[in-house]
Amino acid sequence: MSTVAEKHTNGTSPQKDRSKLIPFSSRLKEGRALAQDVWSIFNAANLPSDCINLGQGYMNFAPPEWVKHAAEEALNSVATNHYSHPKGRIRLREAIKNHYGPEFGRELDVESEILVTSGANEGQYSVFVAFLEQGDEVIMFEPFFDQYLPSVTFNGGIPVYVPLHPPKHDGKHSSSEWTIDFDELRRAVTPRTKMIIVNTPQNPVGKVFTRHELEQIAAIAEEHNLLVMSDEVYDSLVFDDNEHVRIATLPGMWDRTVTVGSAGKMFAATGWRVGWLIGPASIIQPTLAATTRIVFCSNSPLQEASAVGLEQAKKRGFLEQQRKEYTERRNILTAGFDKLGMKYTNPQGSYFVLLDISSVKWPEDYPFPKSVEGRGRDFKACWFIAMEVGVSSIPVSEFYCEEHTSIGENYARFAFCKDVDTLKQAVERLQNLKKFLA
Repeated sequence: MSTVAEKHTNGTSPQKDRSKLIPFSSRLKEGRALAQDVWSIFNAANLPSDCINLGQGYMNFAPPEWVKHAAEEALNSVATNHYSHPKGRIRLREAIKNHYGPEFGRELDVESEILVTSGANEGQYSVFVAFLEQGDEVIMFEPFFDQYLPSVTFNGGIPVYVPLHPPKHDGKHSSSEWTIDFDELRRAVTPRTKMIIVNTPQNPVGKVFTRHELEQIAAIAEEHNLLVMSDEVYDSLVFDDNEHVRIATLPGMWDRTVTVGSAGKMFAATGWRVGWLIGPASIIQPTLAATTRIVFCSNSPLQEASAVGLEQAKKRGFLEQQRKEYTERRNILTAGFDKLGMKYTNPQGSYFVLLDISSVKWPEDYPFPKSVEGRGRDFKACWFIAMEVGVSSIPVSEFYCEEHTSIGENYARFAFCKDVDTLKQAVERLQNLKKFLA
């Protein structure tokens, strides 16, 4: 048996493999954190240099000038460049209170019912830290925002998946036609269920949950004493006069609901990492204890700029104008899909369109990279479209558990949070898909 002391033929000692001395935590595997993520595979570095990026959900335009100016002013001030209170800067908490209070129909307490976090994602993570015990089950609707899964498992939770069911008919359909089987949802609840995550408007489907749907979810939460995390980061992007209902406003739901918001989504500033949580003190205070030990406090100058954004958004008519601009962007993209004659989901909210790519065909010997082998069919379809057409998208099976991959692999997610010229150019390129359709 060889030992470290043995010599190689060239007279040197063989080196012992020291790359795996310390085993990593099993939670990384359970949360799919070790698998090469979809964002790495469909990264600009791996795609043609001129590929138009409609995959990742960030804007290719800047925040409004008056919000950027507020950020500059904050950076030029002394106080706003230092630690904020872990609850968040008081100006931002006051702005959140004034902006959202009327929508919740209550006077929000800036000291106990509002918490500023380092982006919506860190806020959600802190809720999981504060409330999950080992083995607690968390229900999430599929397709789900991919960060939910590791955030749950890293904190000892067990994800339980309930799929939204897509419509069967051909052609264009509304995101409202992705439906919940409420018998299926009830069967998913067990004595270990602790929480249910609601995402409305939903990423990636664009579904805006109806009042009736939320009332049924609320009834289940009341019956089984569940905490509800309502991820509403796209609340300012609801189209076609659809009603955005906050589940926290339904009878009995304030006391068991935490609502998640985002300055990044609202002001085209996704890199600012400023989010917030709104809920009763019984949820916010334990979450504050968690976030204080995770990040202590969030980005101070950009909190101040976000406060200015909220203070002036309605006065300037910004949110209404932004909805009009996003409606135009959505319509440019969907008109391109109409011209192709392809089936897609027309979103009621958010800034994503799901295109049914099940009819896209490629040569059997097409040179796919190893990174997409063994994944859902949509990974190959999205790679093929990016390489041959020059427009990138995201395969939707990434947002499903293995059991339900077959639902997601029929779709690719295209983001329309891009300027009009970019979208028009992408639509022009996408017409080249016609020759690859069955």
